[in-house]
Amino acid sequence: MEYVIIGSGVAAIGAVEGIRQWDATSPITIVSAEPYKVYGRPLISHLLAGKIREADIFYRSDNYYDLKGVKLLLGTRAVQILPDKRKVALSDGRMLPFDRLLIATGGIPFMPPLPGRDGPDVYTFTTLDDVRKLEALIGKAKKIVVIGGGLIGLKVSESLHDRGIRVTVVELADRILSTAFDPIAGEIIGKHLTEMGMEIILQNSVTEIVRENGHIRAVIMSDGTRRDCEAVVIAIGVVPDISLVEGTEIKTNRGILTDDFMETSVSGIYAAGDVAEVYDLLLGQRRVTPIWPAAYLQGQYAGSNMAGAKIAYRGSIPMNSIEFYGIPTVSIGLSNPAGENYEVRHVYLPEKKLYRKIVLKDNILMGAVLVGRIQRAGILTGLILNRIDCGSFQEELLKDDFGLINLPVEVRKKMLTTNP
Repeated sequence: MEYVIIGSGVAAIGAVEGIRQWDATSPITIVSAEPYKVYGRPLISHLLAGKIREADIFYRSDNYYDLKGVKLLLGTRAVQILPDKRKVALSDGRMLPFDRLLIATGGIPFMPPLPGRDGPDVYTFTTLDDVRKLEALIGKAKKIVVIGGGLIGLKVSESLHDRGIRVTVVELADRILSTAFDPIAGEIIGKHLTEMGMEIILQNSVTEIVRENGHIRAVIMSDGTRRDCEAVVIAIGVVPDISLVEGTEIKTNRGILTDDFMETSVSGIYAAGDVAEVYDLLLGQRRVTPIWPAAYLQGQYAGSNMAGAKIAYRGSIPMNSIEFYGIPTVSIGLSNPAGENYEVRHVYLPEKKLYRKIVLKDNILMGAVLVGRIQRAGILTGLILNRIDCGSFQEELLKDDFGLINLPVEVRKKMLTTNP
């Protein structure tokens, strides 16, 4: 059996470990356009901020791939998948045969067609190479505009601010973190970042990047105002990198469509991670869930099934956990429920920057938002994943001392024995 994995991120590692649970000897080849072994993408903001060393972002040992019997083709791009021939065409001209293939190409930054975008001093922030490019600006650039007030945009802004650069964040929505968090959480974090010295502009967008002699001098916004700057970071979001399957019989929607076993519409070809559409436990439909832990699990299930295990992946839920200048935040499941069938409860202490919110539907916990105090987030996640009826103890969920002791014995047993 010949296993080939396209992509070297966390989904690929999950797949290697899933395969090796069931097949200890068959060759595995990983093809990656990046020249690096697997690293923790959530850590790149800490690296840019100077809080950790580059060596700290690599989370498997140097001999990991040798121990797992994996051949690495780093710095080599897969340029075409030939499903009928069971081969992958590589950028160096080689044809790589496979019996089982995993597509784990992840996501790529969305780049709007802005006038002035093409040229130097426009950056994105999803890879180690992005960090290295932005590092070159430290001590040189004084003002940078970041387009996008989501998780990526705010973390790169925080890191650049920590390095002495004046940062302006431009966000189209009426608040930052509009996708992952709710209005109150966005307001808390927005005010906190402003207090720390960052400029945040809401309900506005960049319509033009102004250049003089090829170099960025400013941006023009939709309201006509101008902000001087020497560089722009575009952090509007990422989209699944499905370019490899375009023109093939592998079916796609926003991402690559997969079944319960992470297999695509073509037998023997699987997808996992930010490129795949998988079952959403809360919405009851398939969607892209670009979350690091979910990518690992999807890869692990895909790898196991590639090796013949036939284990269904039960699905994902949205989860985000991130800290902004000492304020920890967690968002789990449905943070902004739409419709009248949801019951929302919260505790908000603005003077302490503390906020806890739960979303229920028919006594089932569907989502939670925690700001400032995130203890027991793991318990809330377990309740959501296991679809526990919280009717008898929902009053306890928002209390500071809420814990496992507040759950009925049968609920505790179920949560402690259920696999992710």
